[in-house]
Amino acid sequence: MAVLQLTKHYPPFYGGIESVTYDLTEGLNKRGVKCDVLCSNNTNKSVEETASNGYRIYRAAQIKKVSSASISPTIIQYLRKLAPDYELIHVHYPDPMTALALRLVNPQCPIVVHWHSDIVKQKMLYKFVKPLESWLLKRADAVIATSENYLNSSICLAPYRNKVEIAPIGIPAELGAVDMQAVEAIKSRYNHRKIVFALGRHVYYKGFENLIDAAKLLDDSHVIVIGGIGELTQKYEQQIKANGLENKVILRGRISTKELPNYYLAAELFCLPSVHRSEAFGVVLIEALKFGLPVVATDIPGSGVNWVSADSVTGFNVPINDAAALALAISKITSDPLLRAQFAENAQKRFYELFTADKMVEKVEALYNKLLQRS
Repeated sequence: MAVLQLTKHYPPFYGGIESVTYDLTEGLNKRGVKCDVLCSNNTNKSVEETASNGYRIYRAAQIKKVSSASISPTIIQYLRKLAPDYELIHVHYPDPMTALALRLVNPQCPIVVHWHSDIVKQKMLYKFVKPLESWLLKRADAVIATSENYLNSSICLAPYRNKVEIAPIGIPAELGAVDMQAVEAIKSRYNHRKIVFALGRHVYYKGFENLIDAAKLLDDSHVIVIGGIGELTQKYEQQIKANGLENKVILRGRISTKELPNYYLAAELFCLPSVHRSEAFGVVLIEALKFGLPVVATDIPGSGVNWVSADSVTGFNVPINDAAALALAISKITSDPLLRAQFAENAQKRFYELFTADKMVEKVEALYNKLLQRS
């Protein structure tokens, strides 16, 4: 079997979709499935690489970005050249450029659409993209949704439910290189207060402004550490300063992959305060579950978040845009060691039952086999 993963970007350029594509590609190759990657580069230069375990990565020159969409006409030329060499193409959506490439090339092999999220913010752009999206969904031989919750809420997917398969996102089960001295150093840096850890790009749907407001309602035994950067970082800095929270809310900035396990292990709990269904799944949630962290998340209508972390099982899910509810849920967990321990145990159990990369790869490979047997 030969499969081409078609996606916007690929590591070392990281995001949620990029991480999923990477774990799928690595996992499929380990299982003997020849799986290569075609994506846009982050510069106006095309690059071809061979990964350490032998698969190929084709990075097509990118001219510019418009509303986070990559403009990369060269990807069309690459797809036209490469498509005949593959038995199946797996496209990660939303990404208008790869959808356009598929429309123009229209390869004859089966196409799997991995539906990570509806396009929900860029309404003007979506008017132009919608006909292309409709063609892609009609053309697809199968569509992967990451949760039943998101499938049920997606107007876009509703007409195509008969071809949708559920495959929750999974991440590698290994804890990675944990440095207990570094964990202790993090705890010491924050004077052994209860660390409420949050992580993500500083963008509109993450809701970090509500978590910062929640800090005003937490006692001084707590410190909120928010990792990541983004377009709203300066706004968050101003909010923290205006409320005199410099010692209580720390914007940690970008945290390296190597450092990240240490933060999960140093924290008392993890918080995902997102406010919009652009947060379709929450990969950071399954990272937190893997490390046995209780979770305080938001009950986002139409999102998979409230399924990933089960309310009153792995933590609490609270209404969106409600700083007081966030603070109350955090306090309930940090003030009750027995409850925290129960949530922590449930968190790891839920991760290993549902969210390992191996489980995701197995489901996707089984779907490939079914499609190829049919074609």
